[in-house]
Parts: sequence; C-alpha cells; structure tokens
Amino acid sequence: MAKNCLLVYLFAPRVLRFWRHFRAKGFCRSIRDLYVFIAQRTLRLIIALPHMRKRVETEMDAARADIERQLLPQGKDAVRHLSLPKTGSPSHTDYREGKLSGAVYHGGDDMERRYCVSNPLHPDVFPAIRQMEAEIVAMCLRMYNNPTGAGATTSGGTESILMSVKTHRDWARAVKGISEPEMVVPASAHAAFDKAAAYFNVKLHSIPVNPETRQVDLKRVRRAINSNTIMVVGSAINFPDGCQDDMVGLGRLAQRYNIGLHVDCCLGSFIMPFLERAGFSSEPFDFRVDGVTAISCDTHKYGFAPKGSSVIMYRSADLRQYQYYVNPEWSGGIYASPGLSGSRPGALIAGTWAAMHYMGEDGYILSCRDIVGCARAIEQAIRTSFPELYVLGKPQASVVAFGSRTPDVDILEVGDKMSKKGWHLNALQNPPGLHIACTRLTIPTINTFIRDLKDAIWDAKGSSVGKGTMVSLYGLGNSSAIGPHLVEAVVSSFLDALYKA
Repeated sequence: MAKNCLLVYLFAPRVLRFWRHFRAKGFCRSIRDLYVFIAQRTLRLIIALPHMRKRVETEMDAARADIERQLLPQGKDAVRHLSLPKTGSPSHTDYREGKLSGAVYHGGDDMERRYCVSNPLHPDVFPAIRQMEAEIVAMCLRMYNNPTGAGATTSGGTESILMSVKTHRDWARAVKGISEPEMVVPASAHAAFDKAAAYFNVKLHSIPVNPETRQVDLKRVRRAINSNTIMVVGSAINFPDGCQDDMVGLGRLAQRYNIGLHVDCCLGSFIMPFLERAGFSSEPFDFRVDGVTAISCDTHKYGFAPKGSSVIMYRSADLRQYQYYVNPEWSGGIYASPGLSGSRPGALIAGTWAAMHYMGEDGYILSCRDIVGCARAIEQAIRTSFPELYVLGKPQASVVAFGSRTPDVDILEVGDKMSKKGWHLNALQNPPGLHIACTRLTIPTINTFIRDLKDAIWDAKGSSVGKGTMVSLYGLGNSSAIGPHLVEAVVSSFLDALYKA
C-alpha cells in the first residue's frame, strides 16, 4: 500500500503536467513536438562526432568572423580604447561658448541640474520628477479609459511586459495558491513574453493564430487554460503583422476562469487610442473591455518620447501592489522599488512628460491620421498592384506585413534586395514575410517604397536565391530540426561582438 502511494505521489504530477501540455497543444502538435525533440537529440549526437563537429565549428567560425568584420573597426587606422586614459580630456566642442548653430538645444544650467542627474528612486530629493512620472501614468490611464486605475513607468515595452507577468504570477500565488504558474499566449505575441516565462519560471503555451485573420484561436486558448493558468495575452497590435486579437473574446475567457488578461499595446501605443477620432474604424481593446487587467504602452514609440520609456497600466492599484519589490530587513535600510530598476534616469521622465504636453491630443490625432493613412496606402498598393504578394490579415494601425504567393518569388530574397536599396524591413517567419512599421518619416517615401518594392520583386524573380542576411539566417533556421539551435549560436556570436572593443 505504501509503495503504491509513493508511486502515485511521484508520477501523478508528471502525468497531470503531460495531460495539460497535451490538451493545450492538441494531438498533431504534440506528435510534431515529439518528432522535433527526437530529431534534435539525434542530430546533436551526429554533429558531436569528431569529423562533423570540426566541420560545424569551421562554419561557425566563418560566421563569427563575418559578423565581427561588419561590426568591429577594421584596418591599421582603427582606434580602440581598451583602458582608461592617464589624463582625461573632453572630446567635444565646448557648447557653452555659444558658437554653435543649433546642434545643442540647451535649456540652461538650471535645467541640467534639475533633470540630468535626477533619480526617481529619491522622490524627496526630486519631487518634480515624481510628479511628472505620476502625471505620465495618469494621462496614459485616461487615454486607455481607466482614470481610476494604476500604473508605473518602465524602461521599455519588454520591462512593461516582464512586470505584468511578474505581477500576475505573484497575484495568482497569493490569491489562488498557484505554485506552478502557466500563461497562454498567441504565437504572434511579442518575444518578451517568452523572456518573462524564462526569467520568472512560468510555463508558456503558445497558441496558433488563424492564418487568414491572424487572430489567436480562442478555442485553442480555452483548451490550454487550466487550474495553473495565471493569465492570457492579446495584442493590439502585434509586432509581426500589425493585427489585433479578439479582446472581447479573450476578456470573456479571463472573466470565466478568473485569470488576468494582458493587452500588449506597446506598438499600438499612441495610435490605437486615437484611431476613431482620426477617422478610422477600431475594435475594442482597452480597459472598457471586461476582463482586461493590464495594458502595456510604449511612450517612446508613437508617443515620441525619448527612447527607453514605457508605461504598464493595471485595472486597480490593488493589482499593482504585486509588482512592487520591498525588502524591510536589508542592512542598508528599507529598500523598495516599483519595478526592475533601482536608480532610473529622471531626464527620460522629464522628456516623456514634455513630449506628451508638446503633442497634446490634437497632435496625436493628426499623427495617427497621417501614419495610419500611410500604412493603408501601402497596404492598398500591395493588394492591388502586386499579384505576387499578399497582405497578412487585416492590419489595424501602422504596420503592414506581406508574404509571397508564388514559389518563384522568395520573400526573404526580396527583403535582401530592398536592403541594398537602403530599406531596413523586418523579416518574419512562420509564415515567411516582411513588414514595414510606418512612422512620420515614412509618409513622404510611400511612392519610393512602392517603386523599390516592385524593382526588388523583379530582381528576385530574375536571380537565384542569394546569400543575403535574411535568406542566410532564416534559411539556416528552417534547414533542419537543429536549425534553430544553429541560429541561436550565430545570434549569440552577434551579441558577443557587440561587446568587443
């Protein structure tokens, strides 16, 4: 009897985890995952053989050398500073002499003293920064129709998403007793959710999107929810193709199972709230949707604030409490911070506050009208003038994504051809495609973009698939079951190169 109880104790949790995984993935995807798992292990054993390992290392060394050749200073005249100079010296013109035409728009010494060294970690020392930060959050909450809610500023969309996942995890642990948290996320959601899952030990279920609408499959979402689920996620808009998930449907699921619903509006930011007033149609996405518990919004995108600023908003101040970190027993005194960072640049907060006041509602409505109008013009041109291409889903705001209809046009080859024409488009996968995120700078280049895209398609048709960055990297990732592992090694080499002086 005792032996049977022990076996049940040891194996029951594993069987339950397997069943939850199987239920979330479905039969076909579970079989595919098993195949990929076996294939990866087999191929790794093969490339571990001496002659194969040497061949792979040779190829990887060549890839690393190519990356470093592109990023690092080359030649005998290359200058590197690898240690502190014996004597410090300014390396720029002394702008205080007043002999510059523009270039440095100086707000005065008082401005520098107030904000360049300000730190919101010390609100008693910098009360103006504290008030600006609170007002930024309040303005965003009102923009997203929850003036009585709560929020905090962060360093960007990734931190906003990380904080939301951490908050919902801690809420679920305290309120529902969940010790093995899981979340359900569309396959089109931002990779920051995968990062949050890795950082905070949350199991992530990635749910396919409808290939036509590009919205997450609500039936699959419902099937993936279980007693350990802490939250579901929707995007308004998502990064890959600029489409919006069905927030009302996700909200119903969140309410039904008493879990969180995070709306990722980092890219939609200061576009989505102004769509209707700018004359465009809009689907529900903000706190007016029942079930929404958190929204992330990047002020440094279409809010035109300095880079490194975002806002995470919650339906209530009670939920925000689970974001905080407080240590009352530290020997250095009581320590508390609202997010990941301790010290933060007050100048960024001041710049964000100033940008929002400079633009105002009218400015953001006009910006929305121009940028979305630009995206709609590009979308219309692709749909009507490029039979080789198709638009992914129904873009809601500033992003247009497109793929190839025909096998004689490799869309990643088109992307490499566009790169040679000076365009920096984002490469997509699953399915392969390209996207352009329109900004105010894109507006006067619409005709140039369409003309260059037409030429790039013609060039791609008339040539064999080359060895451009997009084709090489994404081709490697899809080359075999172990392709993603090789891509990971190449990308890690790229990250290493960023820190080589």
